[in-house]
Amino acid sequence: MRNQTNMKKSILSVLLAGVWISLSEFVRNEFLLKSYWIDHFEMMGQVFPSEPVNGAIWGLWSFLFAWFIFLIQRRSGFTETILISWLAGFVFMWLVIGNLGVLPYGILPFAIPLSLIEVVVAAYIIRRLSDRKA
Repeated sequence: MRNQTNMKKSILSVLLAGVWISLSEFVRNEFLLKSYWIDHFEMMGQVFPSEPVNGAIWGLWSFLFAWFIFLIQRRSGFTETILISWLAGFVFMWLVIGNLGVLPYGILPFAIPLSLIEVVVAAYIIRRLSDRKA
């Protein structure tokens, strides 16, 4: 029975963290930074991809990222979890899309602190709701 309860807590923690990440991403990129994205893509002669399938992929990314944070927190302390997760989830992504020329660098002063908050809250949700307490 204990293992079943632990599994339910783990699944719930990942689901709630995934919802938090998805909402955070949506608010940041749809309301706060969308004009940066649209302007940058227009300067490249492209249209910013905002079809429903793009949103669905970001939703999938959010839940996979929450699962990644869950896996890291099982083996690391809270601060390590945040740093490893943020590095893997955001810094690596920014390096890749920057290298491809599709990153509007003007978003970084906003995206860096907001993405750190996103990871801190997600890690906190996972830690509080799963067996490992903060």
